[in-house]
Amino acid sequence: MFGIIRPCRHRLSERLRTSWMAHLCGLCLALRDEAGQLARTATNYDGLIISVLVEAQSPAGTAGGARRTAGPCPLRGMRTAPVARGEGARLAAAVSLALASVKVRDHVADRDGVFARRPVAAGARVVARRWDRQSAGGGSALGFDTAVLLDAAARQEELERSTGLGGSVLLVTEPTETATAAAFAHTAVLGSRPGNAAALAEAGRLFGRLAHLLDAAEDQAADAAAGLWNPLTATGTDRAEAERLCRDAVHGIRLALREVEFTDRALAHLLLAHETGQAVDRVFGHGASCAVGSHQAPGTLPTPKPPRSTLAGCAAWTLMACTCQLLCCEHDDPWSRKRRDSWCARNCDCCDGCDCCDGCDGCDCCDGCDCCGCDC
Repeated sequence: MFGIIRPCRHRLSERLRTSWMAHLCGLCLALRDEAGQLARTATNYDGLIISVLVEAQSPAGTAGGARRTAGPCPLRGMRTAPVARGEGARLAAAVSLALASVKVRDHVADRDGVFARRPVAAGARVVARRWDRQSAGGGSALGFDTAVLLDAAARQEELERSTGLGGSVLLVTEPTETATAAAFAHTAVLGSRPGNAAALAEAGRLFGRLAHLLDAAEDQAADAAAGLWNPLTATGTDRAEAERLCRDAVHGIRLALREVEFTDRALAHLLLAHETGQAVDRVFGHGASCAVGSHQAPGTLPTPKPPRSTLAGCAAWTLMACTCQLLCCEHDDPWSRKRRDSWCARNCDCCDGCDCCDGCDGCDCCDGCDCCGCDC
């Protein structure tokens, strides 16, 4: 999965902020428990949606003891916190680990940065194989076959080799759609709501399409500068068409969610029905951004910064982690130096004056009230 879901603190009530962080930390710790400390680098914002969906459908919801208190962590300012545990976090970890292994292989194949060096590439292949085994074991214990994710990645490579100018960009996004649909559908099994599987598969399929297209649009300039394959450039899909496809996908996700029976829908609905639209606005330059970040003119593409070396990136990550920059403010990725949002941007102005997004417990605006104009 990708990192398109990045809710700012002013769009989350206190309860939802706590729940969001519980799932994020739960995913990180599940990766550590399942595959060791290095696997925590596979933690990503979108992966935790799997954990959120399982809990949102579970009969007991968050009241069923699906939390534990984690010890102090530098990314939380050395504070303890409640974190999500159980099958949802473990499935999110298995999915994130499998997709991280695919991403590592892609970097090796493309000879990106330090991966062009033979010793680094050899070590990365070893890590990817280990993560494949660990994700397969973790998924199997939960009744989920991670082979569907790896098969999708293999098809992706074939499609990229065979698709050229004038080809359908939706043909290229199909493997991502299939993989995400399978992961979303399995949350219905773990959440004891098998009747939700079809609707969640549709939501997952469209989320996969959205994530792939947004990732392509966000990276288009950097890919062009580096000479890397990009689905929008390769198929000749302009940004207006890409944006239309993204907004259609957001609409489809909202329609699919109407068919899903939740125990506690607030966070899942906010992330999938609302934050997806925010992600489209952010990538295509139509929405407000956090005051701590740079304000980019609509329709323009960012100028890529040169990536750091492995050692320099590790040093930057350590400094940023110890000073909570990774958690609490927008920042440059320690290695790629791409601009990244944090979940808790302190000076966010994107919801100026919107009390409903930061006042009501459980964010009722996502469950039917009119204060945010939510009709989904």
